[in-house]
Amino acid sequence: MNTKKIIALISKDFEDLELWYPVLRLREEGAVVHIVGDQAGKTYIGKYGVPCVSDYSFTDINPDDYDGILVPGGWAPDALRRFPEVIALVKNMDARKRAIGQICHAGWVLISAGVLNGKNVTSTPGIKDDMKNAGATWHDVPSIIDGHIISSRRPPDLPEYMRDYIKVLSEQ
Repeated sequence: MNTKKIIALISKDFEDLELWYPVLRLREEGAVVHIVGDQAGKTYIGKYGVPCVSDYSFTDINPDDYDGILVPGGWAPDALRRFPEVIALVKNMDARKRAIGQICHAGWVLISAGVLNGKNVTSTPGIKDDMKNAGATWHDVPSIIDGHIISSRRPPDLPEYMRDYIKVLSEQ
């Protein structure tokens, strides 16, 4: 994992555990994880008050330099999907079959990127209909892998989600 570079997207009201657990877990494995938001050096506050400072802005990075992307849940996905740069990042990862991780409400970003048609996914049950309407088959399981897309429901499922994400990432 020492050669892997990951983008962790961020926006206001991210779900604290759904951002930090994957970031720290991947860093433990030796991967480089960059926090990427609409502005570099900006402090974003999670739903429960945990801050996070972005390393780069969406336009500062070249997605071809990265092996995967993580989209946290919370209310951040509703903001993230409104940035054309975020949609382009997700589409790039999808076209190159790089690891795309989504948890909870993060499916909204992948829906907006148009990459879920025909995929098996999970999410918070609150967006199950959105996922189905995007052409995905929704499953009520802690984590699911469909090719390079790894999805999960909510914070209690983080251990399974990260085992699956690391598995996909290490096989790339």
